[in-house]
Amino acid sequence: MSEIVDPAELRELLGAPTPRAVAKERVALHARDKEWISLSPFVVLATSDADGKCDASPKGDPAGFVRVLDDHTIAIPERPGNRRADGYLNMLSNPHVGVIFLIPGRGETLRINGRARLVRDAPYFDDMVVQGHRPILAVEVAVEQIFLHCAKAFLRSGLWKPDEWPADTLPNQAHLVKELQPDSTETLEQLEKHYSHTYEDLLYKS
Repeated sequence: MSEIVDPAELRELLGAPTPRAVAKERVALHARDKEWISLSPFVVLATSDADGKCDASPKGDPAGFVRVLDDHTIAIPERPGNRRADGYLNMLSNPHVGVIFLIPGRGETLRINGRARLVRDAPYFDDMVVQGHRPILAVEVAVEQIFLHCAKAFLRSGLWKPDEWPADTLPNQAHLVKELQPDSTETLEQLEKHYSHTYEDLLYKS
C-alpha cells in the first residue's frame, strides 16, 4: 500500500484543475443559485467539531425549504429528528459547514460552503411552517464559496435510473435497528409498529 501524504504528490497524481473548474467558484448567490435552492427538497449538511470529528446530515422538506435571506446568506430550518444534534453541536465549536443541494432527476448539484450560526427565532420562521410545525431553530449560513458540481457522480452511479439500481437485499428499518442495537429493550414488534405508517405521522412532531 502506498499512502499519499504530500500535497505536491497528490497534485502530481491528479493533475491540475481545468480553468473552467477553477473559475466556477463564486462568493455571492446568483439568480440561478436561488432558483436551484427553491427547487431542492433535499440537502446534505456537513460539519465538523473543533477536533475535526465529522458529521454529514441529510435534511429534507418540500422544495424550497431552505430560505435565501440575501445574496450572501441562507437559512436551513430545524425539523424534528432524533435529538442527537451532532451537527448543531459541531457548529458551536467550529462554524465551518458545507451544504449540497439536490434536485430529483438532476445530475448536477449545487454546493455552498460557509460559516454557520444557530438562530432560535427570527421573523422568517413564520414562512418556514410546514404541517403546523414552526422550527424551533434554524442554521444561518454566511456564504463563502458557491459552485455547481458536474453530473459525473450521478451518471456513474445511475442514481436516478431505477433500471440500474441494485437489488435491495437489506432487511427493513426495524430489523436493522434490532440487529445493530442488540442492547435495545424494544422488541421487534414494537420497532415494527414504530417504523410503520405511524412513523410518517410523526414527521413534524417533536
